[in-house]
Amino acid sequence: MRIALGIEYDGAGFHGWQSQPHGNTVQDVLERALAEVAGESVRVTCAGRTDAGVHAIGQVAHFDSDVERLDNAWVRGTNAHLPETVAVRWAQSVAGEFHARFAALSRSYRYVLCNQAVRPALNHGRVGWCHRPLDATRMQQAARLLLGEQDFSAFRSAECQAKSPLKTVYQAEVVRRGEIVLFDFRASAFLHHMVRNIVGALVAVGTGTRAPDWVGELITDRDRTLAAPTFSPAGLYFSRVEYAPHWRLPAAEHLVGFFPG
Repeated sequence: MRIALGIEYDGAGFHGWQSQPHGNTVQDVLERALAEVAGESVRVTCAGRTDAGVHAIGQVAHFDSDVERLDNAWVRGTNAHLPETVAVRWAQSVAGEFHARFAALSRSYRYVLCNQAVRPALNHGRVGWCHRPLDATRMQQAARLLLGEQDFSAFRSAECQAKSPLKTVYQAEVVRRGEIVLFDFRASAFLHHMVRNIVGALVAVGTGTRAPDWVGELITDRDRTLAAPTFSPAGLYFSRVEYAPHWRLPAAEHLVGFFPG
């Protein structure tokens, strides 16, 4: 039996999603909790791995188990064994052909940036921060240059293991809400540190350090050393995974308009 899960987590206290020997990852705690419910070891596959300090409000994963449980039992039972910073939002039986990663049509990230003179305290670890005034209009002009299928080598970390730097970006938007600036990205897939590197470049545009066209130049040059530094993981949220309708997975309307504070 294959089960799909919707998961949210605060990544501040974890060393990312992927299992590691020390056990302090989201995958590790989730697999331990699921094993308590299943009565057997469980291996989980996610739609998109997140780095240390990165959060998720729309992560999707799947696992196989020989035991039968009600969908609600997988939710409540697993949550009873999870730390407070991780929660299973929903569970659903799916066909064996479903794969959380390979069946995904697109993935979305939201970066939440606090733009004020003083660093945030209550939202520490939940938002990024820039003390210099940012021009959201300039950043949106630059963000449009990211759309389409392009080579994103300029926004790829040296540790990236993706086979190709070619990715298709369907959405790249920058919106200001008071002192909060929201960056929303949707793409076929993302390279390692791609979103954080893009945010770093857009912030450079927003402060007036660079012109909006600079982002297009970075894409053309395909040189990571010419781009801005990688931005903090604190404000990054894996927000949604898109699947074909025939999988009948729960919708993600609860994510619309989300931002801390």
